[in-house]
Amino acid sequence: MKVILLQDVPKVGKKDQVIEAKEGYARNFLFPKKLAVEATPANMKELQRQEKIRADKAAQLKAEAVELGEKLKEMTVTLQVKCGAGGKLFGAVTSKEIAEQLEKNTGIKLDKRKIVLEENIKTLGMYRPTVKLHPDVHVELAVKIVEQG
Repeated sequence: MKVILLQDVPKVGKKDQVIEAKEGYARNFLFPKKLAVEATPANMKELQRQEKIRADKAAQLKAEAVELGEKLKEMTVTLQVKCGAGGKLFGAVTSKEIAEQLEKNTGIKLDKRKIVLEENIKTLGMYRPTVKLHPDVHVELAVKIVEQG
């Protein structure tokens, strides 16, 4: 009997997967626990409709990420920090500070975990951390560290 899984079921399948299950297993275990529904034409149509909605939403999120990425490529975030002799900073500049400065200057709210620093920023200069906006969209953000004056 063909069934559509409503949740992930260990050793059986993932959510929204259509599987072939034994009739007794489906009627006595999967259906009563609301883990699956029978793969009727109406249920299959509903599954396809939900998959289309998910795909449209994913495409929209990616388009928004690409648009934001284009904005971020063109801007430079400038941070003023205290530093000692030779341009060495007191402490290090973190992704949190970069995200806060970006929001303060442009109003673009970005999660600090999306900003990937290759190494801690401990000296003055220009840096280009990667910003992961979407699994398929990665851009470099220009960050300028200057001495507080």
